[in-house]
Amino acid sequence: MRGQVTLGNKPVVTPVATVMNSAIGLALKRGGIADITTTGRTTGLPHRLEIYFHQFDDELFLTGRPGLKRDWEANIEANQEFTLHLKRGVSADLAATATPISDPAERAAVIFQARTESWGADPTEARADLDFWVETSPLVRFEVAEPD
Repeated sequence: MRGQVTLGNKPVVTPVATVMNSAIGLALKRGGIADITTTGRTTGLPHRLEIYFHQFDDELFLTGRPGLKRDWEANIEANQEFTLHLKRGVSADLAATATPISDPAERAAVIFQARTESWGADPTEARADLDFWVETSPLVRFEVAEPD
């Protein structure tokens, strides 16, 4: 259910604003592994998958390894609304809206930061193949709504 919040296996009974400012806010600030549910661009059916999200300078991002275009990315381009399912310590289903990032300079900055700060890549190696990552990696910025 969208907006349902639990810590571990126990439902949270504190007011939503308090939760958003504490447990959920901390989980978003930390970044990490979560699931997202997008709406299929051709079928209209929900598609759920595990993904890594990042928080840099109070902004949230979804990205992934370079290569072929991902279904989730195409789904978000068709319908920017999705659900972020936090897990790993804080469980919450949050309504979110994504904006694809197309500016090459912005893509380079975010992808470099994701690779070096979140994934532990060596900065020299991350710079060496940055153009390939910028050209072929999925990348969107997203915002979450306060839970219901």
